[in-house]
Amino acid sequence: MARRSVRILVAKLGLDGHDRGALVLCRAFRDAGMEVIYTGLFATPERVAQIAEDEDVDAIAMSLLNGAHGTLFPRVVREVRKKGMKGVLILGGGVIPEADHKKLSKAGVSRVFGPGTPLPEIIEHVRKGVPRR
Repeated sequence: MARRSVRILVAKLGLDGHDRGALVLCRAFRDAGMEVIYTGLFATPERVAQIAEDEDVDAIAMSLLNGAHGTLFPRVVREVRKKGMKGVLILGGGVIPEADHKKLSKAGVSRVFGPGTPLPEIIEHVRKGVPRR
């Protein structure tokens, strides 16, 4: 039986209009053989959760550069879990102070990646963190 590709949602949250990093991630995930869904700019946590449910994703990669990660990342986790999607891997990235990583981890974000993280490291985290289907 063939195993399906990892389906990953790349989410650009809130009022952050800087999407270059998110687009780089979309291409890297695609080139790694994953199916990529991109929210586009200005997604709300509720919209991200709805897209994740509709698209039956395995993972959500959130990108945020405007400092609202402490509010928006945990809201995405809550909205996704409210929908019963407990097995979805949720990771975050952007300009996020190291001091906030532990708080985000406690909120359900599997890992936070900062600027300059090698793309293979992010891809490997997704591959290891997504349950086999």
